[in-house]
Amino acid sequence: METINRIAVIGAGAMGSLFGAMLSAAAEVVLIDPAREHMAAIRRDGVQIESGDGSLRSVSLTATTDPSQAETGFDLAIVMTKAWATREAARTARSLLRKDGLALTLQNGVGNREMIAGVLGPERVLAGVTAHGGTLLGPGRVRHAGRGPTRIAGGAEVPEAAAEQVMAVFRAAGIEVTLAENLDSTIWGKLIVNVGINALTALLRVPNGVLAEAPRCERILAQAVAEAVTVAEALGISLPYEDPVEHVKTVCRETAANRSSMLQDVLRGARTEVDVINRAVVRKGAAMGISTPWNQFLSEMIEALEATPDHRINGCD
Repeated sequence: METINRIAVIGAGAMGSLFGAMLSAAAEVVLIDPAREHMAAIRRDGVQIESGDGSLRSVSLTATTDPSQAETGFDLAIVMTKAWATREAARTARSLLRKDGLALTLQNGVGNREMIAGVLGPERVLAGVTAHGGTLLGPGRVRHAGRGPTRIAGGAEVPEAAAEQVMAVFRAAGIEVTLAENLDSTIWGKLIVNVGINALTALLRVPNGVLAEAPRCERILAQAVAEAVTVAEALGISLPYEDPVEHVKTVCRETAANRSSMLQDVLRGARTEVDVINRAVVRKGAAMGISTPWNQFLSEMIEALEATPDHRINGCD
């Protein structure tokens, strides 16, 4: 089994920067992201990681906005872009990887692995989910807002040795990782967490923990999650936990200080991933005749926020 020595992280926002920094303990890592100020700060000062106790550490990494400036022949490409940028990220991965190099998506939502596999081939693409949480505090600076296991699955087309290679480098970097036997269960298990947390925190502009503390928030969370569970069951997908609503609330508590990725997008006036999260539940439900009004409403509210960033009233304006 070959060793993974060189890793390209494509999409180096909060989570990409965080994982790049952690994995640099075991491999050569290059961060690739179009955010010029963020990449410049990392080149100058490293990734500045703030822990839950307020302590700060710096991890030196190579960072670039231009993939053509990075050397080719990488063993692994970790795709952590927003879902709407997945196809371009897959093309970037193809240009950077060695001929038999692997790609791993740790993105939100459904459909990312399939899109990357369409570019690289299904035998080279793994998918995973992680309980780590990250918040981008500013250029080059990330808060490590939640910790937990990472689960990786390869699917029927991926050789078992490929998954072992990826898990070996994660473990060498001190990242808790396990092999998930069922790819659909793994992805939908994370999707349902995002369904319950992301849109609601973005609309309310609150950190994750609030949703598990306020009964009125819990009710909306539970309704959105229940709809997604109904759709998953209709698709024949078994989830990796017994009580989905309680599991999502547990994640809220464990990442209480974290700002969800969708909240971070809304605060920046950026495009969100609602299309591959709540809206994906709506689409798949409609295809099977399942009503999903709570996810429909959350999707439309987020889409309305995306359409009106220049008209936002802040504070006492």
